[in-house]
Amino acid sequence: MQGHEIRSLADLAGEGTRVLTTLVRDMHHGIAGRVFDSIGPASRPVQLVHDATASTIYRVVDGAVRGTLYGAGALAAGTLSNDDDETVQARPRVAGAIAAVNGIYGDELANRDNGFALAMEIRRKGQPVALTTDSLATAFPKATGRIAVFVHGWCMTERSWWRNPRTGEPLRPYGKRLRKDLGYTPIFLRYNTGFHISQNGQELADLLDRVHGLWPTPVQEIVLVGHSMGGLVSRSACHYGLERGHAWTRAVRHVVCLGSPHLGADLEKGVNLASWALAKLPETRGISRFLNTRSSGVKDLRYGSLLDEDWRDRDPDEVLRDRCGEVPFLPEAVYHFVSTTAGPRALGLLVGDHLVRPKSAAGRGRVRQVPFDAAHGLTLTGLNHFDLLNHPQVYDKLLEWLSQASATSQTPQSRQAIG
Repeated sequence: MQGHEIRSLADLAGEGTRVLTTLVRDMHHGIAGRVFDSIGPASRPVQLVHDATASTIYRVVDGAVRGTLYGAGALAAGTLSNDDDETVQARPRVAGAIAAVNGIYGDELANRDNGFALAMEIRRKGQPVALTTDSLATAFPKATGRIAVFVHGWCMTERSWWRNPRTGEPLRPYGKRLRKDLGYTPIFLRYNTGFHISQNGQELADLLDRVHGLWPTPVQEIVLVGHSMGGLVSRSACHYGLERGHAWTRAVRHVVCLGSPHLGADLEKGVNLASWALAKLPETRGISRFLNTRSSGVKDLRYGSLLDEDWRDRDPDEVLRDRCGEVPFLPEAVYHFVSTTAGPRALGLLVGDHLVRPKSAAGRGRVRQVPFDAAHGLTLTGLNHFDLLNHPQVYDKLLEWLSQASATSQTPQSRQAIG
């Protein structure tokens, strides 16, 4: 394990203990405050002494635990680390755990300059690919002019696309199958899902702008495939790329959103409502503060925020208020949605795929409407949210959509180059 990774792990553990200590302290003060209030003014002198003593104890305990962890991390980094070791983020299971922490707390990790805070990168075989001409040519020696960019969802990594289908079929990821069937070069991303969706959208727009200019062969066509949050990041990237005049946006032919909560995710709405309710009582106010430490990225899933204006200068924890602005589609691209229900129709409409309801995935709300054409969508039954990452029915539809475009958008020269 590399030295900076050991120090980052110690910092992460120390931050975890701080959050836990704060939760216990706030609950303690809330319960004690209720008791003292019930006694009345006669308890005020005792309450002052109690509060001062308790605050001091919690502060000392927190400082001692974090100091010990930081010291142990520095010592281990100096004596047990080996900077020649492979980074732990190249190991799928460890990378998955780090991605989950980033999804929940990634913006704060970045604020703390923690080494486990993820940045948006192209990944190939678990390793980051630098955005240089040589690195891209080395990583993609058989690059074609047709690119399929895969954007994973919240708390995931690019390895999520390698999920084994529950059908039992040994299916390869969509990207590899599209390479064989239609000549697309797949690009898989890893990014910090704890950041605002609009921040990741802007970073993706800038990344694709550089890829478009440095790609080993002229780019003729780009397809964006996003799962869950990844679909929202893709839509945001298209908006910001167009706003900034990026040439890559003119090459986008398809944007495919698999189970993306365009109108919001019920789980995040539920946490928002619970946090608001818990803040009403002093005994549970600490739990409310604890819940509100979740990342900006997950809060953006409440209503599918794609723009800076959706959250800037606004209370991120206001209860169930949709402030999302409209984000038009790219004029030359076709946008597709895939929604699914995990149960029969009546129950499925209520619970969706356990995380996203069909109407949210299809962008059909009573107040907001995302302008998907129903003919460019697919609704399935009996699949959960994660089945969409690798499923034969989804791939068959993906192949159909992209094949129709390839028949009309390719020049004879590009067909020859791909073949």
